[in-house]
This record gives sequence, structure tokens and C-alpha cells, in this order.
Amino acid sequence: QVQLVESGGGLVQPGGSLRLSCAASGFTFSSYAMSWYRQAPGKERELVALVAAITSAGASTNYADSVKGRFTISRDNPKNTVYLQMNSLKPEDTAVYYCNAERRSVGRRYWGQGTQVTVSS
Repeated sequence: QVQLVESGGGLVQPGGSLRLSCAASGFTFSSYAMSWYRQAPGKERELVALVAAITSAGASTNYADSVKGRFTISRDNPKNTVYLQMNSLKPEDTAVYYCNAERRSVGRRYWGQGTQVTVSS
């Protein structure tokens, strides 16, 4: 049974930090690209950050322009966990954040249930 369980969301003041975690189980974590998406009220779900499956060249990352320099995605394969470190948070970062696992070569994609992040004073 595939599970992606997010944690670490909450209420934070502008300029603050949060660290999201996503614990995965039920699939070969190291073979999947892992990403974080977010969806704000009335808006479409958008990609925030992605970390590729680790190869001999390492694990490449990609970020939305709006979070570059503020957010860092990382993965710990032995722990089957992906993280999103969020610094210098802004009110516009308020959204439900979803963990995603994808392996295009086999046509598999999984979603977590989401965790709420609210940035407000």
C-alpha cells in the first residue's frame, strides 16, 4: 500500500521558516522523482520544487521562480523521506502543500494528503 504522509505545516509569521517532511512507503522510493506542489484557495495546483531520483551524477533539483533562493528540497533515501525547507516565508506562500512521487518510465504517480501552510502576522 502506497503512502505519502506530509507533516510540518502550520502557522508562521512573515519572514519565518518551516520544514515540511514527507514520509513515503509502499514503493521503491529511490527510483522516484519527488516533488512538492502547492495549491492556494481559488488557484491551480503548482509545482514548487522537485528532486530527481539519485543517479551517479547526484540528484538534480528544480524550483519555481517564486521560491528560488528561499526554499530547499532534499531527499534522504535510507529514510524514504523528502523535505522542503522554507525560509523567508511570505503571505503568498500560504497554501496546502502536497508531496508527489513520480516515475514516468512506469507511468506511476502518487500524492500525499496535503499539509496546510499559513503565513500571516
